[in-house]
Amino acid sequence: MPDLDAPVHADDPTPEAYGQRAVAWLAGNAVREGDTTAYNAAALGTTAGQKAYLKQFFDAGFSGITWPKAYQGQGLSDEHQLAFNRAAADYVSPGIFGISHGMFGPTLLALGSEEQKQYWIPKMINGDHVWCQLFSEPGAGSDVAGLRTRAERDGDEWVINGQKVWTSGAQRADYGALIARTDNSVPKHNGITMFILDMKDPGVTVRPLRQASGESPFNEVFFDNVRLPADSIVGEENGGWAAAVIMLRNERISIGTSARKATRPLSYESVLTFARKVGRLSDPLVRDRMAHLYAIDTAGNLLAQRMRQEVDAGYELRARGSIAKLSGSAIIRHAYDVVDEVGGSDVIAWDKHGDDPSELNYPPITFGVVDGPGRGIGGGTNEIQRGIIGERVLGLAKDPQLDREIPFNQLRAIIPPPPTR
Repeated sequence: MPDLDAPVHADDPTPEAYGQRAVAWLAGNAVREGDTTAYNAAALGTTAGQKAYLKQFFDAGFSGITWPKAYQGQGLSDEHQLAFNRAAADYVSPGIFGISHGMFGPTLLALGSEEQKQYWIPKMINGDHVWCQLFSEPGAGSDVAGLRTRAERDGDEWVINGQKVWTSGAQRADYGALIARTDNSVPKHNGITMFILDMKDPGVTVRPLRQASGESPFNEVFFDNVRLPADSIVGEENGGWAAAVIMLRNERISIGTSARKATRPLSYESVLTFARKVGRLSDPLVRDRMAHLYAIDTAGNLLAQRMRQEVDAGYELRARGSIAKLSGSAIIRHAYDVVDEVGGSDVIAWDKHGDDPSELNYPPITFGVVDGPGRGIGGGTNEIQRGIIGERVLGLAKDPQLDREIPFNQLRAIIPPPPTR
């Protein structure tokens, strides 16, 4: 009988054997989707609980599966990763590590110094650190390169001042990948640098932003004379736009190819259950709308599955990741339109006790309708995705950008800054 708790290394005979090992380990250690009792017992609603949960995966050899052994990854093949994904499809994943594992980790592996990779990558894989992405600003959302957060050199340090907004998970992050302006005298894309920033620094202030859904997954983050060492730069000074593009591409691929659970609030199955509950399935118009939703929801799932398999097989999606991301948000938009038509007043949302998000009394389908519009914004708006697909996938002409070649410190004379409140 094999020791199921022993770490798995590259000498495992086959991906099939690795997958079988994963099946056995998950059955005895992981939490199944929908098992609320086990979820609460493992404290998976807390940062500490999810860190401990990932640590179990790491100790058993199921974290950092394809990441290099030099940085405490498993050093296994994409086929091993695919075998594990199949085994883990029905289990809870430690979701707070999405930016660490799906976005910044791959960026650091591509651009980081050897010292950075030796220090930071193991702590991502084993659950020590949670990361966030510090990109968007009040006046630089879709136009990320228009950011105004400043990084000014002071001896061997950089001093950061400015603000970010819509930062997912900043309230629980240990570190953040920050892009800031380091040179005002060059065009906006050329004067940006990426830094590693300690979110616990006393100069960092995190304020939650409560959404219409009642949740506060996003935050605004303020930097007041935060000092960073010179070795906190990722890649090259003033080369941060290239790093940001890699990280944003990883984000869109991660969002677009993520497994779509049938139990999610606006899946076809969830909307069908809702239509039955409100007694509308006998209406021919509703049945027609449901048939259309089934077709596009199934097509979206198959597209995400195909692209996920390409990623697992080692193919680079590059700009094509925007196709899956755009597809997912478009399907959600159609789904909440169907729910509005089917449910009417049965979709009304309300609050039990006012300010405490834990006391919300939203039906799941209502949560999906209220939360849904944001899916066309997060990770890059639908308009941005269409531009990427048109230019980089279809080869269409690029939209004219009058500010692309103008030094950033001259833009104010041409384009006025956004109004302040």
